[in-house]
Amino acid sequence: MSSCFFWMKYYFQFVDDKKQNTIFVTMQKLRYLLFPITIVYIIITMFRNWLYKVNVKRSFKFSIPVINIGNLSMGGTGKTPHTEYLIKLLKGTHHLATLSRGYGRKEFGFKIADEKTTSKQIGDEPLQFYKKFGSEITVAVESDRVKGVMDICYQKEEIDLVLLDDAFQHRSIQPGFNILLTDYSHPFYNDYVLPVGDLRELRHGKGRADIIIMTKCPSFENLNRTDIIQKIKPNSNQSVFFSKVIYGDVYEFNTFETVNLTKKNIILVTGIAKPNPLLNYLKKSYNVLEHCKFADHYRFKEKDIDDISNLLIKFAELDPIIITTEKDAMRLIGCEFEVKVKQQPWFYQSITVALDDKEKFDKLILDYVQENRRDY
Repeated sequence: MSSCFFWMKYYFQFVDDKKQNTIFVTMQKLRYLLFPITIVYIIITMFRNWLYKVNVKRSFKFSIPVINIGNLSMGGTGKTPHTEYLIKLLKGTHHLATLSRGYGRKEFGFKIADEKTTSKQIGDEPLQFYKKFGSEITVAVESDRVKGVMDICYQKEEIDLVLLDDAFQHRSIQPGFNILLTDYSHPFYNDYVLPVGDLRELRHGKGRADIIIMTKCPSFENLNRTDIIQKIKPNSNQSVFFSKVIYGDVYEFNTFETVNLTKKNIILVTGIAKPNPLLNYLKKSYNVLEHCKFADHYRFKEKDIDDISNLLIKFAELDPIIITTEKDAMRLIGCEFEVKVKQQPWFYQSITVALDDKEKFDKLILDYVQENRRDY
């Protein structure tokens, strides 16, 4: 039921901002009518977690370091750039594999990415990892995380470290280290369980985390860290960090090379959960003629590309270009209408993250990995 409300938000993507905000606020209020379903959902998730706690349901632990990057909410907390941060930190000294569910892919089962792999086979985020890091790491997908780690270790015996992408609620696997992300603009401590809110489980699920990161902070200078940490209520063994998005280079679709854009009129195309920060950033340097918003992980259709092409014609006098996100770009690479895309001036904006106490964070990660390395 909550997913219905989620997708309805995008039904109104082409109305003006004022009407859109009114519709969104109305839908948020309507979600409270679903409170009885929330009670049922809470009971089910609590019972499930209890079964794991008393070992009725088995949770598997592996002999190699396994780090999980996840959240309590339905998404939009920045898992992808934080996973990439860990890849950059660890890939030079370890045989590293990432394991994702492969959300939105059209195939099933275990798969390791190679140069012919498309987002339909593994999903956009795993493909982004592969395109960015290539043979430096192993990129795998499997909805069953236990089976996925086992298959990785069987097919790639040299792997000595696995990063789990979005497996905080996958209790069948027991990561050695849990990183929990929460969005600065929508923190878990102000949210409610589905379908009234966006939480996948009760707030006290945060207790399984070793590190909690408040993501997408506007700046580090004006943060009221003390107040936020008091609201998070971390346990004595938990560390809290703050991160912010850093917008990086713009890349051209055909060459995947960075470009210095001189054209100032753009059409923005997004299929991510929370596009407004990117929109606001681009508005500082560009004239955004149109923002085409689609649902998170949206699978573009040929008609969408034709509609965007019509916008290029509409604004032809202004000689616009098209900018999208890196994740959205992955769904357009290798698609059946890729030729049409390459005929248009498509570019994508890359992002990274910065942490407020990078040295402490890096040390916690490196210490865990070193202490739990497999003896050969």
